[in-house]
Amino acid sequence: MLLTKFFYYKQPLTDGNKKRKTYYKLTMFALFAFFSILFPAVTGAQEQFPDRATQGTTNLTPTPNPPVIPFIDLTIRNPQNGQEVAFSLQLLLLLTVLSLAPSIIILMTSFLRVSIVLDFIKRALSLQQVPPNQVILGISLFLTVFIMWPTFDAIYTNSVKPLSAGTLSVENAYRAAVAPLRDFMYRQMGKKSNSTELTNGEKNIALFMAMRDLDRPETLADVPTYVLIPAFILNELTVAFKIGILLFIPFIVIDFVVASALMSMGMIMLPPVMISMPFKLVLFILVDGWGLLTDQLVRSFFN
Repeated sequence: MLLTKFFYYKQPLTDGNKKRKTYYKLTMFALFAFFSILFPAVTGAQEQFPDRATQGTTNLTPTPNPPVIPFIDLTIRNPQNGQEVAFSLQLLLLLTVLSLAPSIIILMTSFLRVSIVLDFIKRALSLQQVPPNQVILGISLFLTVFIMWPTFDAIYTNSVKPLSAGTLSVENAYRAAVAPLRDFMYRQMGKKSNSTELTNGEKNIALFMAMRDLDRPETLADVPTYVLIPAFILNELTVAFKIGILLFIPFIVIDFVVASALMSMGMIMLPPVMISMPFKLVLFILVDGWGLLTDQLVRSFFN
């Protein structure tokens, strides 16, 4: 303000100087009023909260405790009595069965025949990558569950459920679980009619019984399980290959017709498979091949 007065006192008092002096006074008054209003408002906003406002805090939430991981103690010691020895053997037997579960599912159920037949139809259609092998195995697995469901239900009802309830010993539970599987395997190899001629399955049983120098069995109970399983595997391979041959016949005819047509037209360098594959697919779709194949494949286990 002193500099402003000094500046204006040294200037001659003209109309222009008077106007500029008035403008400067108004400007300085406006700036003073603006800062006098602004600073008290900011200070008040920092010190006081509005009504009904939550007071702020700088306290941090305490750090949560780390998750508790249970301690697992596996102690190996000498058994104190015979029951502990038996329990250890049962545990080892259970682990062995679990490790062999994939082989049991593949070789002692309908999975073997179903997977081989589906692979045959894939080759008969001249398909290389469609459907993928994972899809073929998945279809075989679910068809196996469908076919084997009565057997699995009998195993659960007669063996697993009583064992978990404690009303059945491990030995009796094993016998109750093997009985439905033995019945299923023998039904696939038994007589389909009143013929006195031995079936392929019965011939396989006789083969393995002879290799073990065992007496001729009179009933199914006389056939040991270690004889019944390999006989069942050979029977399933034989039946699956028979079905595969029947599946190949119509598609081989198409291959012959297409190859003859190409030879007659002089198109020797053109692969016949490239031309015959669409005709095979058309024939397979027109006759509802997947439905017929699934129906006959499932019926082959119950007839």
